[in-house]
Amino acid sequence: MPIHKFAVTDAVFERSPGQDGEIFAGNLLDQRDGGPVTIGFGRYGPDQILEETMTVHDTMVILEGNITVSDGRKTVTAGPGEIIAMQKGDRVTIRSHENGAVTAYVTYPHWQQPEA
Repeated sequence: MPIHKFAVTDAVFERSPGQDGEIFAGNLLDQRDGGPVTIGFGRYGPDQILEETMTVHDTMVILEGNITVSDGRKTVTAGPGEIIAMQKGDRVTIRSHENGAVTAYVTYPHWQQPEA
């Protein structure tokens, strides 16, 4: 597999599956490329909330804004240059703040199913 370099401007953002909020994901490397992980960028509008049970291990690097994640036992807030790691099976609430947020993510395995 060749070396890759990505920028936010390379991402084609789509609404995250199963939600109607202003939360978008843009995969840049995924199952179609033959590697074991998905890499991309996320974009959250202001004051968005996403509740879900993690189906993959998900690592988010906060690039802009702030993200708060709670799993019912612990709540963490991260800003630019900080990382939040969520494990498969965690039931989490992810919340953006008043200015929204931009993240980079790596998931293992892939969070999207291959297109048929």
